[in-house]
Amino acid sequence: MSGDGRWADLRPRVITGGSLAIVGVGAMFAGGPVFLALCAISAGIMVWEVARLVDPTVADRAALVGILAVATVQLAPDLPGALRFPLAFLPPILGYFILTQRRRLFLIFAVAIQVAAYGLSDFRAEHGVVWLLWLVLLVVATDIAGYFAGKSIGGPKFWPRVSPNKTWSGTIAGWVCAAIIGAIFLTFTNAGRDIVWISVLASLAAQFGDIAESALKRHVGAKDSSDLLPGHGGLYDRFDGLLGASLFMLLVAQITPIPGLSQ
Repeated sequence: MSGDGRWADLRPRVITGGSLAIVGVGAMFAGGPVFLALCAISAGIMVWEVARLVDPTVADRAALVGILAVATVQLAPDLPGALRFPLAFLPPILGYFILTQRRRLFLIFAVAIQVAAYGLSDFRAEHGVVWLLWLVLLVVATDIAGYFAGKSIGGPKFWPRVSPNKTWSGTIAGWVCAAIIGAIFLTFTNAGRDIVWISVLASLAAQFGDIAESALKRHVGAKDSSDLLPGHGGLYDRFDGLLGASLFMLLVAQITPIPGLSQ
């Protein structure tokens, strides 16, 4: 019975994850306004979830901040470059002034969500669907490998004070799967061998995205960011790793050209 209990959440996770994958992959291949709309809506929902987490007493204000987040991401491509990123800070700043508690915490996470949403839409436009697929696949592989290795192998916890369910076995399994995905993309793209270690670092960034959200939820005493997705909790619970990996890739792109990432 205890063995069955370990996998009790597997079926709803698979159903929900499969549904999200169909929508996400379809939007990724469609690109343009479709993918931008997905980024905008996702950002709005996650900003709304974070606002509710840090201040559960102001649900109506949280919704207002989420709506503004959708609008700012959606409008960004039509604005001059000098205005795009300042626009991204409007929802976090609005939330900072209208929420009543943990406002700095909200500001940090909301800015991260907004910048990641901007970055993903730009990543799709600049590097094409192949490299966006690479980024998403390595995040998904990291999550799946971590889930199954952690459940099956168990062992020492990676960071028990912050994320009590994350194990070293699951963490390392995620790195291995990310390296494999990098090696696979090496075979049919013009990427150099650096793509393998970049994949591993992006996997690590995805794991820290998950840990950051776990720390937020533990700080506010919540199990999930919301109850929107059966088996997954909220949208932020599902996309925390992608957010971390996206921010990592944005940082790397500012420091050095990403080897081989071209259409």
